[in-house]
Formats: sequence, C-alpha cells, structure tokens
Amino acid sequence: MTRENHEQSHDIRELLQMRREKLLQLQSDGADPFQQTRWVRTCTASEIKENFEALDGAEVSICGRQMSKRDMGKAFFCDVLDQTGRIQAYVKSDDLGQQAFKDFKRLDIGDILGAKGIVFKTRRGEISVHVSEVVLLSKSLRPLPEKFHGLQDQEIRYRQRYLDLIVNPEVQKVFAARAKMLKKIREFLDSRDYLEVDTPVLNTVSGGANARPFITRHNTLGLDMYLRIATELPLKRLLVGGLERVYEIGRLFRNEGMDKSHNPEFTTIEYYQAYADCNDMMDLTESMILFLCSEVCNGIKLSWQDTVIDMAAPWKRITMADAVKEVTGIDFTLIDNDVTAAKQAKAADVHIKDGVSQGEILFACFDQKVEHTLISPTFVTRHPVEVSPLAKRCADDPRFTDRFELFVGGKELANGFSELNDPIDQRMRFERQALLREKGDQEAQMIDEDFLLALEHGMPPAGGVGVGIDRLCMLLTNNSSIRDVLLFPTMKPENAQ
Repeated sequence: MTRENHEQSHDIRELLQMRREKLLQLQSDGADPFQQTRWVRTCTASEIKENFEALDGAEVSICGRQMSKRDMGKAFFCDVLDQTGRIQAYVKSDDLGQQAFKDFKRLDIGDILGAKGIVFKTRRGEISVHVSEVVLLSKSLRPLPEKFHGLQDQEIRYRQRYLDLIVNPEVQKVFAARAKMLKKIREFLDSRDYLEVDTPVLNTVSGGANARPFITRHNTLGLDMYLRIATELPLKRLLVGGLERVYEIGRLFRNEGMDKSHNPEFTTIEYYQAYADCNDMMDLTESMILFLCSEVCNGIKLSWQDTVIDMAAPWKRITMADAVKEVTGIDFTLIDNDVTAAKQAKAADVHIKDGVSQGEILFACFDQKVEHTLISPTFVTRHPVEVSPLAKRCADDPRFTDRFELFVGGKELANGFSELNDPIDQRMRFERQALLREKGDQEAQMIDEDFLLALEHGMPPAGGVGVGIDRLCMLLTNNSSIRDVLLFPTMKPENAQ
C-alpha cells in the first residue's frame, strides 16, 4: 500500500468512527433516525424549479439526500438531492432555533433529511427553499465516494450501482430512458392488437435458440430443468392455439461468455404475427424502432460513439451472400460444394472448423468479416438453413431461409423470419441439432416433442422477431457496454478466485 492510500484509508476509518459515534449520540438522546417511518413531501426539486412563479413565497415540504453543505457562520446552504434533481436549501440559526440549528450542523453529507420552508430566489438568482424545520430521516454511516476523487472506477460503479446513481446523475437518465423505451414498445404493439403474454422461465427442454442453458434442479419433480434461452417455442404454441398476435418482454439466460454486448442474464422482446412473413416483420420492426427513436431520443439521427447514425427509412436490405461478396469477393451463390467453400474462406483469412458445411462457412465469413462493418441500419436476409433451424426455407433456393437479422452500429439488434410450420421439416432440423449436440456442441438445440406435437395440429403461416432490449437501449442512449444499461450486471464476487 502506498503512503497516499494508507493515509486515505486512515481518513476513511476516522470518518466511519465519527459517524457511528454521532448515531450512538442520537440514539441516546432519543432521536434515533432509523425510527423515522415516513415524511410527507409536497414538491420535488424539479417541480419547485419548473413552477417557481406559482410557488414563490409558498411553503413546501421536501426530502432527499444532503449532497453538499456550505457554512456561512449563522447560516448554511446545502443541496438536497431527490430522484428529480437537486434543490438548494437555506438554513438559518434564527429560523430553526439554537438547538435545532446545532443538530443540523452535525448532519453529514449523505444523510437523508426532510425539510419544510418557503420557496424563494437568492440574490444570485438560484431557486431555493428557506428552511424552517429539518428532520433527519436516515443516517449515512459511510461517506459518499465523491468525498474521495468521485466515482469513476467502472468496477465499483457496476458493483455498487446505488452509489453510481447517487453521484452520477446522468446514470439515472439512462435507466429512465430504458423504462420509457419499454413503455413505448408496449404502446406501439398494443395499438396494433398484439397481446402481451407470459411464458415459463423454467423448462424441461431447452430450445428456441442456439445457446448453452443454465441447469437447475426441481426437487419435488426430481428432474433437471433449464432456465429459458428464448421465448420462441412457447409463443409459437400460442399461434397454434389461435392467438394471432402475441409478444413477450422477459428475461433470458444463456450460460456463455461475457463482453461489452453479452451478459448471461438479459432482456428481449419476441413478437409473432399469424399470416405474416419475414418481409412484414421487417417493416414492423423498422417502424417500431423509428417510433422509439422519435419518442425516446426526439429524433432519428442518433449519436453513436464517434459518429452519427441516420436511422431514416427505408433501411438497407441485403442478402447474406451479397453482403459477404461485397466485403470478401466470394460469391457463395456460385459455390456448389463444401470443399470449395472452405478453400475460398481460408484464402480470405476466415477461421472455420474442419468438416463444416457450405452454409456454416458462409455464416462464418459474414460473422468475421462483415457484421462489424454494418453501421447504418441494415437488414441481412436469406441465412443458410444450417444455422436457421426454426426458419422457413426460401421457395426459390432451399439452401437458404426467409430469415433476417438487423444490424446497427456493427451489432445485431433483431433476428426474425418466416416461421417454419412444417412439422416434418422441423423434426429433421431438430434431429440434425441433436446430432451436433451428441458430438459435443452444447449450444445445439434439443428435440422438443411437445412443440412438434403442437405443429402437427397446424400452425398458420407466421412471422416472428426477437429484439435485444439491452442492445437497443445501448443504441438509444449511446452506451458501448451492456453493463451501462443493466442496473445490476452479472459480476464475479470480489473475493472469488
């Protein structure tokens, strides 16, 4: 430990001791702040500022966390922070009385207080509350991080999000935007007669996506169960049952790596429409995201890292084969065997496993060479059948499927397709996935017999889409890490080896 760190640690220990001594004194005086049960607030900080002309000279009651304190001798100025922002409070000895003013002077930065007083404007023009009563509502036993160089350490910000919210006001705006985004998604789909539903988080079969599931144990039933990796298969069962437009916003869980765009616990929305296809769903998805840009960001030109993305419609639509051809020069529509495909991919410096098919090689070329280049909104269509086990084949070329992925800012935001409703073809796709699973691919899908049974009863032609809520929020709030849009991102315990 450096001398500076040692001194800082000693200072913090002294502060902690002093605050606990203050608490003990309050409790011995019969003024335990933790016995306070409620406080009636009449105005928030923003309401006072936004309605000053109407409130000037009126008595208000405020509450929040004391964030600063400036000693003027027989008076103090302090900032009180609530969810809407800060309001300045002016506390004067003559107004509180000697003992009450003495008690106020002993309050610490970070303490939560309630105050009553008159709204006024200082000589410097700052809207404030001239306080006549102060009550300590909760004692802060630890100093806020801004006491020592602010809260800039990303690791601490994610682990102690409550501190991040207190000292970094812009963080609250991100999560307010996220909440508004979810509200507007519901508004958009509800207005189009979609029905919001809930489907199980625990499943006996893991399916609907190619991902490694988390496994848990149900003691009563005596069997292993899986946290869901997708909501697709239950939602398509509802199409079989006659619900023609459904959606679900919910948590998914995938036991995979973590990086700036992946967290093992994340949120998606999936929506399905009977008698529609992937083109209808592209149109719907484009309209929905443009609606969100206008409602959440007040415009369709989005600041994204060091650039501006123009989200204006219509968005580009390009097949995966054409996208790969544009970047690598390889035309997969002219290749008719796996050996030639592998040879050309390796020549383009694409890493592929031995024994993979032509379709899987095309997907690897796109993933490694093209995806990160798609900054403006782009729908990439016609994915290989090998990597699309739930999508309907293209009528003009069964090597490909009526599937699309939406890319913005070099990241996938949405995945959709014309849903496969042929139970015979679906079984064959599942069986191929099962073979991959037997060979050690833990992300390959399982055979879901109940889903196949449902399909045999007849599912109407339909289109479906899954959108990553967290990634969409990253785009709309200009954040490059998924951890910045999750209140409590998954973190390794500090004491874990």
